Amino acid sequence: MIELKQASYLLNGKFVSSDRLKAEGFDARAIEEAYKGTMAYSILAAHNTAPATEKGGALRIKFDAMASHDITYVGIIQTAKASGLKEFPIPYVLTNCHNSLCAVGGTINEDDHVFGYSAAKKYGGIFVPPHQAVIHTYMRECMSGCGKMILGSDSHTRYGALGTMAVGEGGPELVKQLLCRTYDIKYPDVVAIELKGKPRKGVGPQDVALAIIGKVFKGGFVKNKVMEFVGEGVKNLPIEYRIGIDVMTTETTCLSSIWTTDDEEVKNYYAIRGRLDEYKEIAPAPLAYYDGVVEVDLDKIVPQIALPFHPSNVYDLQDVIDNPGDVLSAVEKECNRLLNNPKIDFKLTDKIVGGKVKVEQGIIAGCAGGTYDNIFEASKILENKAVGDGKFTLSVYPSSTPVYYDLLKKGAIAQLVKSGANVKSAFCGPCFGAGDVPANNALSIRHTTRNFESREGSKPANNQIASVALMDARSIAATAANGGILTSALGMDYDNTVPQFAYDKTIYEKRVYNGVGKADKDAALEYGPNICDWPEVIELTDNIIVKLAAVINDPVTTTDELIPSGETSSYRSNPLKLAEFALSRKVPEYVGRAKKIYADELARRESGLPAEYADAVKKAGVKLNGTVSVGSGVYAVKPGDGSAREQAASCQRVLGGVCNIAKEYATKRYRSNLINWGMLPFISEEEYKLGDIVIVYNVKSVVDGGGCEFDAKIVRGGEVIDTKLKVDALTDDEREIISRGCLINYYKAQ
Repeated sequence: MIELKQASYLLNGKFVSSDRLKAEGFDARAIEEAYKGTMAYSILAAHNTAPATEKGGALRIKFDAMASHDITYVGIIQTAKASGLKEFPIPYVLTNCHNSLCAVGGTINEDDHVFGYSAAKKYGGIFVPPHQAVIHTYMRECMSGCGKMILGSDSHTRYGALGTMAVGEGGPELVKQLLCRTYDIKYPDVVAIELKGKPRKGVGPQDVALAIIGKVFKGGFVKNKVMEFVGEGVKNLPIEYRIGIDVMTTETTCLSSIWTTDDEEVKNYYAIRGRLDEYKEIAPAPLAYYDGVVEVDLDKIVPQIALPFHPSNVYDLQDVIDNPGDVLSAVEKECNRLLNNPKIDFKLTDKIVGGKVKVEQGIIAGCAGGTYDNIFEASKILENKAVGDGKFTLSVYPSSTPVYYDLLKKGAIAQLVKSGANVKSAFCGPCFGAGDVPANNALSIRHTTRNFESREGSKPANNQIASVALMDARSIAATAANGGILTSALGMDYDNTVPQFAYDKTIYEKRVYNGVGKADKDAALEYGPNICDWPEVIELTDNIIVKLAAVINDPVTTTDELIPSGETSSYRSNPLKLAEFALSRKVPEYVGRAKKIYADELARRESGLPAEYADAVKKAGVKLNGTVSVGSGVYAVKPGDGSAREQAASCQRVLGGVCNIAKEYATKRYRSNLINWGMLPFISEEEYKLGDIVIVYNVKSVVDGGGCEFDAKIVRGGEVIDTKLKVDALTDDEREIISRGCLINYYKAQ
C-alpha cells in the first residue's frame, strides 16, 4: 500500500539509481545538480533573495502573500506596529473563522474582528468577515497561484495541490515579512510522494492522507522536508481530492508541499474562479533528485481511522470494525499511560455494544473536511436515510459561502438536513475545541485535522476527557446512515458522481473588504479592552540560571499541551491573560511555579541574587562573570508538534521563561517561535527532574560568538552534574534576536 524508499532519481517519470544514470551517459555534474530538477527547487529559487540557491545552503525567502485568522492577526499586527509597520508590503488576508461564534469572553471576540477590519483599512489588507470562509479555503479560492509562495500563521497553510508552496509558521515570521525581511531557512530536503493507481469508491482523501501520515510520522521520514507529489496517480484524483490529501501533510511534520499541475483539473480550478492567469504547468525536470521516495498505491488504500490521541495512530477502519475488543483495548491502555491521571479512567472499550462500535458524534468540517466534493458525496450516502433519534449527532460545516451556496442549489444541503444532520456556516471550531465539543467519555469521529487529547475541548487536568478519531467524510456519512454504528463506506451502494462545482465570485465581492494598495495611513486602529501590547522583555544576560518549572517525559508534546486551544483562543490578544493557561492541560502547576521564579528574577533586579540561586552557584563551584538573570525553563522530550501558534512560546516568555530543553524539537516552526521570543532552544541527552537548577555560564558570549555548545551545571539538591547544552545551527539574525531578548527588541534596536 505505502512503501518508503531511499534517495532516488526521477528520470522521465521513472525512478532510477545513480548507476542507471551513469549507464545512460549522464556525467557527474549533471547527477550532482539533479536536485535542481524538482518543482520545489524552481519555486524556492524564484523566491530566494540570498546570493545562491544550493542544496544545504541558506535561503532568504520573500513570499507573495500571507494569511492569518482571528486568533493570530491581532498579535502579529501589534508586534509589527511596535516595530515600525507603515503599510502591508504584500497582500495580507485577515480571516475570521476561529473565534467567529463570539461565544466566549464577553465582547472580546468581536472586538478583535473590529480591530482586524480597521487594520485592513489602515495598512491595506484583505478582511474576510466571520462565516464567509475558513482561512485555507479562501486562500485557495482567491490567493493561490501556480509557482507562488504563501506564508500563514496557521499550521495547515498548505496549497500545494494548486501549485503553490505554502508554509505555516508562528506569528513572528509573518512580522518579518510585514517589515520587508526574509524567511530564513536551510535549503530543505525534498521527498517524492509517488502516487500510483486510482482510489476505490468509498475511499476518500482523508483515508489516503491518514495512510501516509501513519507510515511516515513516527520515523520522521519527511520532517521539515518538502513533500513533492508526482506520478501517474495524480491525474486520477479530482482537484479537491488532492487538496484534501495536501492539507493533511502538516501532520507529517513536513515543511511544505507541492504537486504537479500538468493536467486539466488544476487549470479548471482556476478557470471557474475567474483566475486562469494564475495557472501554469508545474512538473519536475526530465531529471530530478529526491532525498527519499514514498510510493503510494492508491488502489490498495482502504478506509482508515486515526484513533486517539494522534493523527499518526492509524488503523484500517475495517480492522477496528471486525476486532474492536483487541484494537480498542490496546489503544485504551496506551492512552491511559499517556494521560497518566489516576482520576481519569479513559475508556474506548465501553463503546463496544453487541460486538459493534457505537459512536456519539460525527463532524465534517474545516479546511480538510468541509470541501464541496466531501460534503456532496456525504449527502449522497445519506440520501433517503436518517442519522436516527439516539445519542449520535452529525454536524456539517461547508468551508466557504460559495461552497455552501452551490451545495444549496444542487440540493445537497437539503438532503443532509432531511437526514437529520446539522448544517452550519464556515467555522474552524470543531478542529480545535471551540465548537461541537464532545461530551465527557464520548467518541467523536471527525473529518478534521487533529485529534490530540487536549485539543477538541477536553480538559484532562479537570478530569474531562473525550475521544476524537479522524475519518473520511464518506465513512462518517456511512456511520451516520447506520445510526452511529462505526461503518466503512467501502463497497457501499451509492452514486458517487459529483457534478461540476459552480463558483459564484459575487458572494465575496459583496462582503470581503479588499484594501490591497489602498492603505489609509491616517485611519485609526480600533482597540477593544482586551487588546494589549506585549510586555517588556529584557535582553539576554551574560549568564542565565534556569529553574525547571515543568518536566514532560512523553514521547511527543503538542502545542495544544503547551498552550491549549478552545476557550483560550479568546485571550490571544492579551498576552498576560493568555499566559495564565500555559501548560494548564498538561502541567497545571506550571503557571504558579513560573510566576514564583519570575518573582525571584524581579527580586534579583532589586536586591541581588536570591539565596536559593546563590547557593546553587556556590555548590556548582562556578564564577559567573558579567550579568546574571534567573528564569524558568521547560524540559520536554520532543515538544512542538501541531499548531504554528507562537503563543506556545510567548506564554512561557511573558512568564519569565528563558529556554526550552529537549532531546529534539518536533517541528521547525516551534523552534522558530522560541527563537523569535528570545528563548534558547537547547538540546540535551540528560535526564532532567522538576526543580533542577541549570546554570548556563557565558551564554551570551557563545550566542554572540557563533557557538552552538554551552557549558552548564545542573544542581539537584546536593548533587552537581556537569553537562553541555547544544543548539542546532543559528543564523546571524537568530543569534541577534536571542541576544536582544526577542524579535520586538531586535527591530527596536535597528
